[in-house]
Amino acid sequence: MQSTTHYCYHCGTHHPAENMRQIETAHGGKRWRCITSIEATHQDEKARDAFGHRETELNRDEAEAKHKNGYAP
Repeated sequence: MQSTTHYCYHCGTHHPAENMRQIETAHGGKRWRCITSIEATHQDEKARDAFGHRETELNRDEAEAKHKNGYAP
């Protein structure tokens, strides 16, 4: 049985539903966001920046791997 996933608009990846929370946006909408990214916002600026850089690098690596394997959405 496969777990349901949701797309985290903050880090740009899918996570298991149990690791996600739906949050209210500034414009009154709702979006899914992973708990890790939510907790990262409660840290100091240096830690938040480090988290963002790690997520960017992971997303870049994933995109490059998909490109090399001929993945086309």
